[in-house]
Amino acid sequence: MIDGTAGVSGRRDADEALLDNPQALAEADPGGMLRHTASAGAQVRESAALAAEANLAVLADDGRPRAVVIAGIGTAGRTGDVLATVAGPRCPVPIIGHRSAGVPGWVGAADVVIAVSASGRSPEALGAAEAAHRRGARLVAVGAPDSQLQSIAEQARAPFIPVPRRAPARASLWALTVPVLLAARSLGLVKVNEADLAETAARLDADADRCRSAAESFVNPAKSLALALAGSIPIVWGSSPLATVAARRFGDTLSANARYPVVTGALGEAGRGRVGLLDGVFGGLAEGERDIFADPAEDDGEGTRLRLVLLRDGGLNAEDDTDEPLAVEERRADAVQTLAERRGVRCDVVTAEGGSALERLASLIAVPDFASIYLALAHGLDPMAVPAITEMKELSNQ
Repeated sequence: MIDGTAGVSGRRDADEALLDNPQALAEADPGGMLRHTASAGAQVRESAALAAEANLAVLADDGRPRAVVIAGIGTAGRTGDVLATVAGPRCPVPIIGHRSAGVPGWVGAADVVIAVSASGRSPEALGAAEAAHRRGARLVAVGAPDSQLQSIAEQARAPFIPVPRRAPARASLWALTVPVLLAARSLGLVKVNEADLAETAARLDADADRCRSAAESFVNPAKSLALALAGSIPIVWGSSPLATVAARRFGDTLSANARYPVVTGALGEAGRGRVGLLDGVFGGLAEGERDIFADPAEDDGEGTRLRLVLLRDGGLNAEDDTDEPLAVEERRADAVQTLAERRGVRCDVVTAEGGSALERLASLIAVPDFASIYLALAHGLDPMAVPAITEMKELSNQ
């Protein structure tokens, strides 16, 4: 569920009319990023079926590992964040994300390495898979079929889950995440059942329908959020560890799809320093110069302002002995909304929905994913083609 304060700040150079023209949207999105993003529910179902064919049960033969390393970069690296937050604080072993080539020096036969790469050729995943094999660690690989990563997995006689490459990695989060979760389930580290996967897929389908291009801005939460952010500097904070994963994911998509600078993180950490942004030159510092009675929709003459997006979880972990951590998080969320309001920094709130941790996470990711694409399109940018990413890969020979 999404809620925003009244008014839209700084819609400079954003074509609002385009967002309510489905034909124009289709022409502005030749690569089909909206379509790829709408496939999230289908990704969950397909990847679950592919993982079921990979005989992940063999991972349990050697018992519980000492630690699990999720090796990958970009969206592939985010799969480790998802696993860690779904497993929760009671996970019996550490889950460690590794975003550089190779593996940590302590990794050995007692550990499991899950190498993830949408293309099946990222140096980080390939280096980790090779290092895991050399050191005798149990290996699981997730990536494009008929790739270098699959070859390494076959040499190591390790499970490989082939994920068809149908979209850029950033639009394939769920295709890459589900195999990681199911591998961890085989190791006894996370409780994700078929009902959780089905409900998560259904949630993603429902949000894709709400955010479809034919739905007008006033009933489309993603278009509304995109217009709210247009011309601003977004700050995205998550109220809980689960919501923080979604906040960082939104930062990824805002940067890559919409080319917006963004600050992301955990609300608890923000309260120790970053909340000071609200008093800065893009926040409340110039508040005395603003007319508090002015129409917020007519503030185009102002300089660039902050726009706060607060992702609130609000769900209880059934394994927690107390709801005190939740109470603390909710109080912090209430406090930061009050601080923003006092400083004239507008705030949009996305509230998690659903029963399982996985479904709640999906509900916090889906609308922002679409919003990042609509924001790009409103500025005349093709969210699929990101020249800087292509050039960087060429310059670094990746």
